[in-house]
Amino acid sequence: QVQLVESGGGLVQAGGSLRLSCAASGIPISINIMRWYRQAPGKQRELVAGIASGGSTTDADSVKDRFTISRDDAKNTVDLQINSLKAEDTAVYYCSAFRRTNFGKIYEWWGQGTQVTVSS
Repeated sequence: QVQLVESGGGLVQAGGSLRLSCAASGIPISINIMRWYRQAPGKQRELVAGIASGGSTTDADSVKDRFTISRDDAKNTVDLQINSLKAEDTAVYYCSAFRRTNFGKIYEWWGQGTQVTVSS
Protein backbone atom coordinates (compact mmCIF):
# COMPACT_ATOMS: atom_id res chain seq x y z
CA GLN A 1 0.00 0.00 0.00
CA VAL A 2 1.39 3.36 -1.04
CA GLN A 3 1.33 6.15 1.51
CA LEU A 4 2.61 9.69 1.39
CA VAL A 5 2.53 11.54 4.69
CA GLU A 6 3.25 15.25 4.84
CA SER A 7 4.37 17.05 7.97
CA GLY A 8 5.87 20.35 9.04
CA GLY A 9 3.01 22.73 8.34
CA GLY A 10 1.79 25.28 10.83
CA LEU A 11 1.18 28.91 11.61
CA VAL A 12 4.08 31.25 10.90
CA GLN A 13 4.56 34.99 10.61
CA ALA A 14 5.25 36.62 7.28
CA GLY A 15 8.96 36.55 6.52
CA GLY A 16 9.46 33.33 8.42
CA SER A 17 10.44 29.87 7.23
CA LEU A 18 9.07 26.36 7.29
CA ARG A 19 10.35 22.99 6.19
CA LEU A 20 7.75 20.56 4.95
CA SER A 21 8.53 16.89 4.72
CA CYS A 22 6.88 14.07 2.83
CA ALA A 23 7.57 10.51 3.94
CA ALA A 24 6.79 7.81 1.40
CA SER A 25 6.12 4.14 2.04
CA GLY A 26 5.23 1.40 -0.40
CA ILE A 27 7.14 3.04 -3.25
CA PRO A 28 10.75 4.06 -3.73
CA ILE A 29 10.78 7.79 -4.39
CA SER A 30 14.03 7.33 -6.31
CA ILE A 31 12.16 6.17 -9.42
CA ASN A 32 9.36 8.69 -9.22
CA ILE A 33 8.97 12.35 -9.96
CA MET A 34 8.17 13.90 -6.62
CA ARG A 35 6.15 17.10 -6.52
CA TRP A 36 4.74 19.59 -4.06
CA TYR A 37 1.43 21.24 -4.84
CA ARG A 38 -0.63 23.73 -2.88
CA GLN A 39 -4.25 24.71 -2.81
CA ALA A 40 -5.45 27.95 -1.30
CA PRO A 41 -9.10 28.43 -0.31
CA GLY A 42 -11.24 28.99 -3.38
CA LYS A 43 -8.36 28.37 -5.77
CA GLN A 44 -7.20 25.52 -7.95
CA ARG A 45 -4.40 23.27 -6.87
CA GLU A 46 -1.11 24.51 -8.28
CA LEU A 47 2.25 22.87 -8.74
CA VAL A 48 4.96 24.67 -6.75
CA ALA A 49 8.02 22.44 -7.12
CA GLY A 50 9.13 19.12 -8.52
CA ILE A 51 12.23 16.93 -8.46
CA ALA A 52 13.00 14.17 -10.91
CA SER A 53 14.73 10.88 -10.19
CA GLY A 54 17.96 12.31 -11.59
CA GLY A 55 17.77 15.24 -9.18
CA SER A 56 16.78 18.02 -11.58
CA THR A 57 14.27 20.43 -10.08
CA THR A 58 11.59 22.78 -11.29
CA ASP A 59 9.60 25.40 -9.44
CA ALA A 60 6.82 27.84 -10.14
CA ASP A 61 7.67 31.44 -10.91
CA SER A 62 5.62 32.54 -7.89
CA VAL A 63 7.94 30.71 -5.50
CA LYS A 64 11.26 30.93 -7.31
CA ASP A 65 14.21 31.74 -5.03
CA ARG A 66 12.06 31.15 -1.93
CA PHE A 67 11.12 27.47 -2.17
CA THR A 68 13.64 24.65 -2.46
CA ILE A 69 12.73 21.03 -3.04
CA SER A 70 15.09 18.23 -2.10
CA ARG A 71 14.98 14.47 -1.77
CA ASP A 72 16.67 11.89 0.41
CA ASP A 73 16.39 8.56 -1.36
CA ALA A 74 17.88 6.69 1.58
CA LYS A 75 15.19 8.01 3.92
CA ASN A 76 12.54 7.92 1.18
CA THR A 77 11.57 11.49 1.91
CA VAL A 78 11.17 14.68 -0.06
CA ASP A 79 11.31 18.07 1.60
CA LEU A 80 10.21 21.57 0.70
CA GLN A 81 12.10 24.42 2.34
CA ILE A 82 10.01 27.58 2.32
CA ASN A 83 11.65 30.90 3.11
CA SER A 84 10.45 34.50 3.20
CA LEU A 85 6.87 33.36 3.65
CA LYS A 86 4.12 35.62 2.40
CA ALA A 87 0.42 35.74 3.24
CA GLU A 88 -0.35 34.42 -0.24
CA ASP A 89 1.58 31.24 0.56
CA THR A 90 -1.25 30.24 2.90
CA ALA A 91 -2.59 26.96 1.56
CA VAL A 92 -2.77 23.24 2.07
CA TYR A 93 0.43 21.73 0.72
CA TYR A 94 0.32 18.30 -0.88
CA CYS A 95 3.03 15.86 -1.84
CA SER A 96 2.67 13.65 -4.87
CA ALA A 97 4.62 10.84 -6.48
CA PHE A 98 4.31 10.50 -10.24
CA ARG A 99 5.52 7.74 -12.51
CA ARG A 100 4.99 6.99 -16.18
CA THR A 101 5.97 3.47 -17.22
CA ASN A 102 7.73 2.60 -20.46
CA PHE A 103 4.32 1.48 -21.74
CA GLY A 104 2.79 4.87 -21.05
CA LYS A 105 0.79 3.89 -17.98
CA ILE A 106 0.61 6.68 -15.43
CA TYR A 107 0.59 6.32 -11.69
CA GLU A 108 0.17 9.17 -9.26
CA TRP A 109 -0.20 9.05 -5.51
CA TRP A 110 -1.10 11.87 -3.14
CA GLY A 111 -0.67 12.67 0.50
CA GLN A 112 -3.39 14.07 2.72
CA GLY A 113 -1.85 17.53 2.85
CA THR A 114 -0.45 19.80 5.52
CA GLN A 115 -1.79 23.26 6.30
CA VAL A 116 0.49 26.28 6.07
CA THR A 117 -0.92 29.53 7.41
CA VAL A 118 1.04 32.76 7.16
CA SER A 119 0.00 35.67 9.35
CA SER A 120 0.79 39.18 8.20
